[in-house]
Formats: sequence, C-alpha cells, structure tokens
Amino acid sequence: MNYPIFNMATAEQDVISITERAAKQIKKLIVQENLGEGRHLRVGVKGGGCSGLSYLIDFDDMNEMDTLVEMDGFSVIIDKRQALYLHGTVLDFKDGLDARGFIFENPQASSTCGCGASFSA
Repeated sequence: MNYPIFNMATAEQDVISITERAAKQIKKLIVQENLGEGRHLRVGVKGGGCSGLSYLIDFDDMNEMDTLVEMDGFSVIIDKRQALYLHGTVLDFKDGLDARGFIFENPQASSTCGCGASFSA
C-alpha cells in the first residue's frame, strides 16, 4: 500500500505515520469537538483487550512524559514509555461497508485480535 504522508518521528526512528484519510478525519473531529489550544491527539497503548494491549486514541493535554510533533494542522502526543510499542505503526481511517473508524497497522504486533483493537508485542 502507498501510505503515509505525515510521520511522527524521534531522533532514532519513525514512531507513527498518519495517512491522508486519517488526518482528514482528525481535523474534522477537532472542528466538531471545538477543541482549544493545548489539546492534542494522543495516540498510545494501554493494558487490556483480548490480546493484552489495546490502542488508545483521544484528545488530551500534554504532560512531561510526552513527545509532541506538529502535523498538518494538528499536533500528536505519544507517551515516551509507550512509543516502543508503536514504532512503524500506520494510523489509517476506513469509511466503508466492511470497516469504519481508525485502523492501526502495527509491525510491532506479534498477534492481534479479530477486531484489530488489541494486540500483543
């Protein structure tokens, strides 16, 4: 697939790439939610789900453990401790009959659940 236009990178390597479709949807959500300054798109992982780890995507305030990257019209934050689970991940958005919502394509995942919402590393 021919993907990413926006890359969230650290000095070492790409953490996450966001497709044009996902970026367009994120911008729509920012307008719909009327988010003010200081609110960023948080992408991360948390314990849980049928495979052990679940993806996290939300709007949040930045804290001292976050890495911040400005993208095309919005900013993304990732907790530095969670970044190792997301290196190389592509965030896409599907809007079709077979799937709707944000989709994580994560090369760090050794297995995923059937719905794609959780994984193990």
